[in-house]
Amino acid sequence: MDLIKAIIIAIVEGLTEYLPISSTAHMGFAANLMGLEETEFLKMFQVSIQFGAILSVVVAYWKKFFDLKNLQFYFKLGFAVIPALVLGYIFDDMIEDVLGNQIAISSVLVLGGIVLLFADKWFKNPVIHDEKELSIKKAVIIGFWQCLAMMPGTSRSAASIIGGMTQGLTRKAAAEFSFFLAVPTMLAVTVYSVFVKTWGKESGNPMKGYEMIFSSQDHITIFIVGNIVAFIVALIAIKAFIGVLNRYGFKPWGWYRIIVGIALLVYFYWF
Repeated sequence: MDLIKAIIIAIVEGLTEYLPISSTAHMGFAANLMGLEETEFLKMFQVSIQFGAILSVVVAYWKKFFDLKNLQFYFKLGFAVIPALVLGYIFDDMIEDVLGNQIAISSVLVLGGIVLLFADKWFKNPVIHDEKELSIKKAVIIGFWQCLAMMPGTSRSAASIIGGMTQGLTRKAAAEFSFFLAVPTMLAVTVYSVFVKTWGKESGNPMKGYEMIFSSQDHITIFIVGNIVAFIVALIAIKAFIGVLNRYGFKPWGWYRIIVGIALLVYFYWF
């Protein structure tokens, strides 16, 4: 993977991480369309550049994240992230196996799109307009909804936003809490993938993520530039998504998922 292709993947990550269309699916499709070999470094890179996307949320909502007087905010995120940490660790190997199955991911993309077409009709009477009104219990329930995204193609954003709406949050409040919850979730995933997980156990050359990064100057450059690009693009995408969501709801994203998912099913079936 050269730097240009790494930048393209990072742009895809930044654009799709906080949209309800599955960043994992889009990065996988982009890598496939560019003819990239599915190496351990590529898989680790696709996970680790989420760090850049994490920083974009912290910057966009810095007053929220650095308001030390609002301890309830930190407690809510702390408890809400527990389901994903536990289940993610248990099912890590199964999740990695599915990442290479583009037909399955494309199918989930379509099914998720159908759900989004009806999401606005299902949740018409929200009662919670701000994160401060959200209880810890409801935050944990949203955390369990987020776990649905462990199936690649589902979208962490879509799962947690819909989870928020089941708990009475408005679309805007659910989307913003989804952003907030992404920070500890993706930070944990990134730390795990870079410092804890051993990649390539069956290849005869197992390595930690950081060992792959520091194995060459090219890998270091790709890792740093990838995170910077993901940060910048995600920062723009967050603001744009809130505006579109408030004005048009979930239908545009639902139709997008269905159209792209069907197109990719045809592509991977025939090619």
